[in-house]
Amino acid sequence: MKFFKKLIDLLFPERLTCNICGKEVFDDAYLCDECAKDFKLNDGYTCPVCGRKTNLPQICLECKDRPPLFKRAVSALVYEGNASKLIIAFKNGKTYHKRYFAELLAEKCRQFEDADSLCFVPMTEKAVRKRGYNQSELLAKELSEKLGLPLLKNAVVKNRETESQKTLSYRERAENLKGCFTAYKGEVNGRSIILVDDVFTTGATAEAVIKELLKKGAKCVYLATIASVEYKIPL
Repeated sequence: MKFFKKLIDLLFPERLTCNICGKEVFDDAYLCDECAKDFKLNDGYTCPVCGRKTNLPQICLECKDRPPLFKRAVSALVYEGNASKLIIAFKNGKTYHKRYFAELLAEKCRQFEDADSLCFVPMTEKAVRKRGYNQSELLAKELSEKLGLPLLKNAVVKNRETESQKTLSYRERAENLKGCFTAYKGEVNGRSIILVDDVFTTGATAEAVIKELLKKGAKCVYLATIASVEYKIPL
């Protein structure tokens, strides 16, 4: 296993060249100075519930209008610009980005002091075969090692394929996902779980999984994603 990890590190020297443009970098940087300008960390003001970047220090209106099922959520990046490019690359073959994403996200997840395990948003077996991997599972494995918490690999499964949700509203996405996930009580009962996914947009997918986890006895569920869409509170 260590041999293959070293081989991957040699083939993908992510700390030697910029992971966006390929330009040589120094001082163990992940991005060059130019690409880093369009790479937004999720810091400053954030919603204390959903964790998305906000322009004011208060709960976002969406969390006020529709309180989420998760106890709290965090994300490391804002889903735009070069951050979105890096995540798309992660989903399309460049799996080594999992180490960098986990490094950023682990610091955020340490806020969940009572969390005792992790699980991930599943894909159908057909979808995993097509892509070759589940990016959320890869990220969850890395986070599990960094946080020293067990990964519940069989906590929840996805039962069927769903239509593309990119153009759908939250309500339409929620309807599309009804009955889509099944959690197993023996895996999740009584646990405080960190659910791991790649991106938080409307939150409909995460909510569908969390609803099932809570139904099967999870004590509480936190949500951790690489990136989330910024929410601008009306001034």
